[in-house]
Amino acid sequence: MGLLRGSVFLFVLYLLHESNSSLIKLNNNGYEDVIIAIDPGVPENETIIEKLKDMVTTASTYLFEATKRRFFFKNVSILIPETWKENSQYKRPKHESYTHADVIVAPPIAPGRDEPYTKQFTECGEKAEYIHFTPDFVLGNKQNEYGPAGRAFVHEWAHLRWGVFDEYNEDQPFYSASSNKIEATRCSAGITGINKVYTCRGESCLTRNCRLNATTKLYEKDCQFFPDKVQTEKASIMYMQSIETVEFCNEENHNREAPNLQNTKCNFRSTWEVISISEDFQSTTPMEGPPPTPAFSLLRPSQRIVCLVLDKSASMASSDRLNRMNQAAKYFLLQIVENGSWVGMVHFDSTATVKSQLIQIKSSSERNQLLQSLPTVAAGGTQICLGIRAAFQVKAMLQTDCVLYGSEIVLLTDGEDSTASSCVNEVIENGTIIHFIALGPSADTSVIQMSNLTGGKHYYASDIAQNNGLIDAFGALTSENADLSQKSLQLESKGLTLNSKSWMNDTVIIDSTVGKDTFFLITWNKQSPDIFLWDPSGTLMNTFTVDSNSKMAYLSVPGTAKLGIWTYSAQATADSETLTITVTSRAANSSVPPITVNAKMNKDNNIFPSPMIVYAEVLQGYAPVLGANVTAVIESKHGNTTVLQLLDNGTGADAFKDDGVYSRYFTDYTENGRYSLKVWAHGGTNSTTRSLRRPLNRAMYIPGWVVDGEIQRNPPRPEIDGNTQTILENFSRTISGGAFVVSQVPNTYFPDRYPPSQITDLDATLDGDEITLTWTAPGDFDVGTVKEYIIRTSGSLLDLQDNFDNALQVNTSGLQPNEVNSKETFTFKPENTEEENATHVFIAIQSVDKNNLTSKISNIAQVVLFASDADANPEEIPNHSNSRINVSMLVCQWLGLLWLLLFF
Repeated sequence: MGLLRGSVFLFVLYLLHESNSSLIKLNNNGYEDVIIAIDPGVPENETIIEKLKDMVTTASTYLFEATKRRFFFKNVSILIPETWKENSQYKRPKHESYTHADVIVAPPIAPGRDEPYTKQFTECGEKAEYIHFTPDFVLGNKQNEYGPAGRAFVHEWAHLRWGVFDEYNEDQPFYSASSNKIEATRCSAGITGINKVYTCRGESCLTRNCRLNATTKLYEKDCQFFPDKVQTEKASIMYMQSIETVEFCNEENHNREAPNLQNTKCNFRSTWEVISISEDFQSTTPMEGPPPTPAFSLLRPSQRIVCLVLDKSASMASSDRLNRMNQAAKYFLLQIVENGSWVGMVHFDSTATVKSQLIQIKSSSERNQLLQSLPTVAAGGTQICLGIRAAFQVKAMLQTDCVLYGSEIVLLTDGEDSTASSCVNEVIENGTIIHFIALGPSADTSVIQMSNLTGGKHYYASDIAQNNGLIDAFGALTSENADLSQKSLQLESKGLTLNSKSWMNDTVIIDSTVGKDTFFLITWNKQSPDIFLWDPSGTLMNTFTVDSNSKMAYLSVPGTAKLGIWTYSAQATADSETLTITVTSRAANSSVPPITVNAKMNKDNNIFPSPMIVYAEVLQGYAPVLGANVTAVIESKHGNTTVLQLLDNGTGADAFKDDGVYSRYFTDYTENGRYSLKVWAHGGTNSTTRSLRRPLNRAMYIPGWVVDGEIQRNPPRPEIDGNTQTILENFSRTISGGAFVVSQVPNTYFPDRYPPSQITDLDATLDGDEITLTWTAPGDFDVGTVKEYIIRTSGSLLDLQDNFDNALQVNTSGLQPNEVNSKETFTFKPENTEEENATHVFIAIQSVDKNNLTSKISNIAQVVLFASDADANPEEIPNHSNSRINVSMLVCQWLGLLWLLLFF
């Protein structure tokens, strides 16, 4: 079948994957099905493909050595944009897609921002989302700054696969060690080099010693650590991957004092300790021989092929399910499926029937033709596999099977089928992706396995129509490989149950990043309501198409919708009427990425009482959007709902502040079975910004090397103020985050099982002889108020970490905890500092709830009472960052010089 290439647009990938998005498998020590995706925004350059192969091949050997002969890359798929020219070497993807990409090659967020990074918003030991490389980095143009590409890939792979963190800290590049010396933040502490301020103006460069900051008692802001090019000590891959003698820091050489994310997030454990308890490590043993060279597949997506497989069994007649399915399917056919796609349809009950062969969507004519094929009568039993096998027989105009690799089946069912698992292997062998929509509480759960194994999505819609779950599920089924400018974005989705003459009134915002192909859909379950819609200028839009049989009305705004606030009103004309409204739009300009929201749970399956985490990522392009108001609604299979305000504050469930990922714990389990997730994101005037700060969890930029005692400086990075943010206009988005399953929830009341969350943002400042602490109040996994705080101090960071219960306790009798997510402040005067001759005070907090359950110990804050020893002249004591000068001796020398000047 000659599937034509789609229109070429610059697009930005959807980045937030489903919980099970990665298709990677570990087989006999080798990683299989690794996907590297080249963003269509990257200009065509076949050298990138060859450089990617070189990078992976080099990285495989390096990874094998660094993990003590355990892991290597066995096979890797490179996903090539449809915007690039066809090539006989390029094959059609099977289950591979941009949604499942483990590595993304895409343009930088701003010119010169070529740092490799990993999108990582989970906790220590948990897998991350994806690795991001820029074309310049892949092409080898940034090797001086970040080291060889293969080594940087292994650094990022450790983030991605094993959930370890960086062992440097650009925000705190130096710290006061227990030895009373100022040390560079690194691992291991034996890495040698010099601390210098190195500045250049034009061709003229100046090097000088670092000075102390009077407030921090550490080196000044411009001081940098320049490592020796040749090292005798092994450095950690998570510190500086470009040093020749590199391994993962282990328990013996790990620097527990360094103020880096690895220590903070992983409870002071080394990277190798974390890797050693990973599932990958536990399931392998070291290999005896060398690993094979990685194998590569070059894949290029083509036009979408999707078949709707719709349940019309007798149970679909209850709870208005058949009509609700038809409403949602019409919405999908009219607005969601992209132009150029091929669409077919199958009905099934006890038998299965092909109702429409594949039709290519070119205009509204083909869409309306498919609408005529939707089922009208519900009868018979439920035979899911018959429906799937019938989809395999759907043909295109040229009699080519629908079952080309990468084709999709959207399967909707409300019933149980004991034989559903019998066709799993057929589905996998055919290379078809199964998206599963479960309608009602009895929908078969065995199909979830098909969906997971084929890289499909899983959604659940309850019988409560006002929650709009079924339309949301179909609305989320945009193409995983389509240009983002072609994808329909949901701006509004809500519903109400009203009595006659009551109104559903609200507004929806059309921001400047959307507006093309804007679509308003209103549904009801009894009789047609009175509908009114006004554009931002107050003009009444009265061109709704009313489909009385399907109980829906819709309006497509021609051209680009007016920017601003649209107002809608719908008046019920019957009692107990359920009205819903859905608004979608597409990108206004293919060169300006729209604001998007994506959502997921941290697990697809969970066992009570383990808490779950809701994640929602708000982006414009690859840049995080900060300051949004993000709300999640979780609905159980019988319609019980929990509303959660998601936060991007770096506390509780949220791993990192201001990364555009909004999070919250979910523990309100009411029953066993499926739950669905839905998220709204709103941006207010002057309150929401687009952040351009450097991402966390990235390969370390190397400022330069020391060679034969001289600094060889690398080109400086483009200076970007970390606080630089672009203010965004008002916007609104909503999306379905899919479904998840919870088991072993007790039927009766269960006691409090959840301790307070760990405090992760404790900060301390010294004012005279008093210390002021600030932190965010925790709750029991983000809920409620704790009973009390236990604050302890020590002159030793490691003693406080290892022996918290025996450390000196601070009197907190006057400290009354505030509600969760409030800001806490407490001031106290440290004791015994003079007797202990302490130069530092380290502080940590533990929370206690009303049931005396205790939290983990907080991050450790510190204040410096006296300055640590600083560097001596590095020319006199070369090649050691811990070389120092005695502060008291320096003071005496200056006093002597002043005495000479005054009296002689």
